Amino acid sequence: MAEAGGWEPVPRTRTYELVLARIEEQILAGSLRVGDRLPPERELVELLGVSRAAIREALRVLEAQGVLRSRVGTGPDSGSVIAAMPGAALGQVLRLHMALANFPVGDVFETRAALERSSARLAAERAGEDDLARLREPLLRMDDPDLSRERFNDHDTDFHVMLAEAGGNRLMADMTIAVRSAARHVILKAFHRQEEWEPIMGRLRAEHHAIYAAVAAKDADLAGELVEAHVRGFCRVITEQEEEPDRGGERA
Repeated sequence: MAEAGGWEPVPRTRTYELVLARIEEQILAGSLRVGDRLPPERELVELLGVSRAAIREALRVLEAQGVLRSRVGTGPDSGSVIAAMPGAALGQVLRLHMALANFPVGDVFETRAALERSSARLAAERAGEDDLARLREPLLRMDDPDLSRERFNDHDTDFHVMLAEAGGNRLMADMTIAVRSAARHVILKAFHRQEEWEPIMGRLRAEHHAIYAAVAAKDADLAGELVEAHVRGFCRVITEQEEEPDRGGERA
């Protein structure tokens, strides 16, 4: 079978995974870029020497990952198109990976602390007035004394997302957002286990305001230190909660 454009037949064992590998090779080599269309299914079957079922399974996986989007029709714009993988897709993949791998909570927050320290420093160096305005929105919403714990957690997440985006590094922002989103349910669980919620909420508000002030003042060192202390401090709260059932068999 003739080869064309870098496409080569693949072995038939675990065929759809090997089809994925061939498509990945084309992307890494720069032969496929965002906005490019894959060859039609029939042509891929011939190029790779596999069944149409294997091609369709591989395409379904790539669509679920956000790498491909399908355009219905028969015109020049139809078919499977390479898409820019959005941060939401990265977050979904990472959340599932974290759930299945069952990483220790300490590992998750250690990663958060490292990422968010860097993000906060970048935000302090690069954030403009529009970035600061967006960062203030969830900050001010958190000041509402009547917020439920769920809504407080939502605005808390929004603040950290805006902080990461204000740094201007897309990869670091996507990674920071993905890890923060993956930890959301752990944080919310910790919120609900707090019997004295008001003091906790007040401390978290003060820490968020201090981080914002450091970013607005363009103090990168202070912004990084504050956000790392904020993340590590809450990690200690969660760790202590996890240890409580082992103390005399009682749960807080």
